[in-house]
Amino acid sequence: MRSLEFPLGRRAALSALVVAVVLVSTLTSAPVVGAGQSAEPVDLDAIFKIKEEGFQRSEVMEVMSWLTDVYGPRLTGSPGLKNAADWAVDWLQEHGITDVTLEPWGPFGRGWTNDKFAAYVLEPTPYPIIGYPKAWTPGTDGLVRGEAVIAIIDDEDDFETWAGKLESKFVLTSTMPAVAALFEAPARRFTDDELEARAAQPMPTARGGRRGRGGFRGGANFSARRNEFFIREGIAGLLDPGRGSGGTVFVGSGGSRNTDAPEVPTQVVLAIEHYGRIYRTLEKGIPVVVEMEVDNQFYDDNLDSFNVIAEIPGTDLADEIVMLGAHFDSWHSGTGATDNAAGSAVMMEAMRILETSGLPMRRTVRMGLWSGEEQGLLGSRAYVTAHFTDRSTMSLTPDHEKFSAYYNVDNGTGAIRGVYLQGNEAIAPVFEAWMKPFENLGMTTLTIRNTGGTDHQSFDRVGLPGFQFIQDPVEYNTRTHHSSMDVYERVQAEDMMKNAVIVASFVYHSANRDELLPRKPLPAPQGGGRRGGR
Repeated sequence: MRSLEFPLGRRAALSALVVAVVLVSTLTSAPVVGAGQSAEPVDLDAIFKIKEEGFQRSEVMEVMSWLTDVYGPRLTGSPGLKNAADWAVDWLQEHGITDVTLEPWGPFGRGWTNDKFAAYVLEPTPYPIIGYPKAWTPGTDGLVRGEAVIAIIDDEDDFETWAGKLESKFVLTSTMPAVAALFEAPARRFTDDELEARAAQPMPTARGGRRGRGGFRGGANFSARRNEFFIREGIAGLLDPGRGSGGTVFVGSGGSRNTDAPEVPTQVVLAIEHYGRIYRTLEKGIPVVVEMEVDNQFYDDNLDSFNVIAEIPGTDLADEIVMLGAHFDSWHSGTGATDNAAGSAVMMEAMRILETSGLPMRRTVRMGLWSGEEQGLLGSRAYVTAHFTDRSTMSLTPDHEKFSAYYNVDNGTGAIRGVYLQGNEAIAPVFEAWMKPFENLGMTTLTIRNTGGTDHQSFDRVGLPGFQFIQDPVEYNTRTHHSSMDVYERVQAEDMMKNAVIVASFVYHSANRDELLPRKPLPAPQGGGRRGGR
C-alpha cells in the first residue's frame, strides 16, 4: 500500500484518508475466543473505542513534528532534550494526564550541541562540503583555512612519519572505501516467510575458543595517543569518511561527556562522495584547500539528566503498575525522528488515547520517556534501579512484586508485526489472544527470541516482564538509524497510528487483567552467588 503523507494542521484530511484506508477493515473485529483458541479475555468494545480514537482523531504526527521539526536533536544533556521534555510535559497535561514529572537521575556528564557548521573546498575548484561534527568534540577557533592531507596513522612508525608535517592541516584519516550502487531500495517490510522464520526457536551454536582482541595494532591506548599526537601537531581538524551514501551520513561520538576526559581534536564526518572527491584530488598531487567553521558548545552546569514520567491512576489495583516507554534522546545529525521520536510519539499518543477514551483501568499506567539510551540504556537502568531493584544485588522493592509489564517501541517508524517474548514461554497464549484483533493490521507473529539494544532490557534483566515489539524495518538500518536522514519525512503516518492503537490496547488489557502477567524466573545477582527467594 502506498504510504500517506499528511500536512500539519490538516486533521480533517487525515481523518478522511485514514478512514478510507484503514478504518473500514479494522473497526469491527471477529470474536476472539473460539474453538482451539486461548480463553484469555479480550475486550472488543474497548478495542473499538481505542481504534476509533486512534484512527479518526490521531495526534501522533503532530507530536512527531514538534519533537523533530521544532526541537530537533535531543542529545542527552543538551538544551534540546530539556526543551522537548518541557513541551511533552505541557502536551500531556493539556490532554488530561496531570501526574507528569521530570524525574532526575545521574550523574550523566556534560551536555553538548553543534550550533553552527559550514565547510567548503576553496581550491582547486570551489564547492560546499556536506558533513557533521562528531558529538562531544570541540569546534574550531572561528573560521579556519588549511590544506587537506591524507595522513593515515595506525601504527607506531606513522607517528614519526608525520611528526612536524600536520600543523593547520585538515587530516583525512582513512583510505577511500568502495561505494556500491544502490541496486535495492533501502526500505522494505517483512515478508510472511521472514516473519515465520523469526518466530522459530533459535538453536544455539557450538562455541569455539577464546576470541582475540580487536582494536588498533598499536594497542588499547593507541586511539588516545593518536589524539594527543594530532593536538600536539596543531591540526585544523580530522575528516572521516561517512558510512552510507546517496546523501546519508551516519554520525556518532568522537569525544567524552566526562569533564575530566583528555582533550580531543575537532572531528567531522563527511558525506562519502565529498570525502572521495577530496581524497582522489589529493592522490593526483593537487593541493586541496578547505575552509571550515565549527561552533560546538559544552554544558557543564548540570551533570545529571532526567526521565519524563507520566501516570494515569488505576482504580481497585492502583498500587500495581503497567508501564510503556521509549527513549526520548537522540543523536544530533538528524532530528531523531525514527530513533526515537517515533517511539516517544507513539507512547504519548497511546496515553492520550487511553485518557481521552475514558476507558477504566484497574492498574496504574505509567509512561517513561528515557534519556541516556544512546549511551547505554542509562536512564531506564537508573529508573529500574531506583524503583524495583539493583541488578547487582537483586534485593527487591515492594513495587517489583506489583509490576505487570513494560512495553517498548524503538525500532523506527515500521508497523508493529508482533512481539519478542524474551524467552517468556508463559506469556505467549496471552499475547496470542490480544493480537487477534490486529491480524488485519499485519500483527501476526510471536517469537520466543530475545532482541537487544533498547530499554526493555533494563526491565528484563531484573526479572520484570519487558517487551519490544517486532516492527517492519522500513529504512531503519539502511538509511535513518543514527544518520543525517533521521528526519520527519522518513516517518510513515499509517504505521505510527497503527502502533499507537496496538500499544494502547496491550496496555489496557494488561491494566485490567485479573492477574499480573507471568514472569520468567528471577536472575541471580550480577555479582554471582545464590539467588535469594522472592
